[in-house]
Amino acid sequence: MEVIEAIHARQSIGRVRQDPVPRDAIEKLLGAAVQAPNHYEVRPWRFVVLTGEGRNRLGDVLANALRQRFPDIEPSALEKERAKPLRAPVIIAVGVDLPLDPRVHETENICAVAAACQNILLAAVDLGLAVQWRTGEAARDADVKKFLGFSPAQHLLAFLYVGYPETLAGVRQRAGFEDRTVWMD
Repeated sequence: MEVIEAIHARQSIGRVRQDPVPRDAIEKLLGAAVQAPNHYEVRPWRFVVLTGEGRNRLGDVLANALRQRFPDIEPSALEKERAKPLRAPVIIAVGVDLPLDPRVHETENICAVAAACQNILLAAVDLGLAVQWRTGEAARDADVKKFLGFSPAQHLLAFLYVGYPETLAGVRQRAGFEDRTVWMD
């Protein structure tokens, strides 16, 4: 698939089959991710791939983190939170390293990791996979970050839910660039 075609075909797809995604396909996604540009080649991305029982453990952590934020929450809401990681057979949690090189600004690392995520989304189109990029309060929760091996100060930029789409969706028309662009000659 041509890159321009993949860019226009890419969309968030939340409904995926529970069929296993082969490890080599996930490795291709990660291989595409690390081709993202990054200032001073510091490689600021961190990936945690969750499958099988790892998704259940993440669900427990998500539910406990929600209970910490809302002690009086209904048990049904906790179960819903616990089930979130089971929506896809693979979740790739994507974290950002804090800059160690004084020449690197934190924003540059965040942008590099966002570009790595976009590379995953585009590579997924080519492999026939669906990906939905999610964040929310869980991505900012210290206990969730700790479970994934990140420090509280690190940004958790994405939970990428990966699987095979339940149905093939048509290409969605998006708003153009014209009203967001100024040409200066």
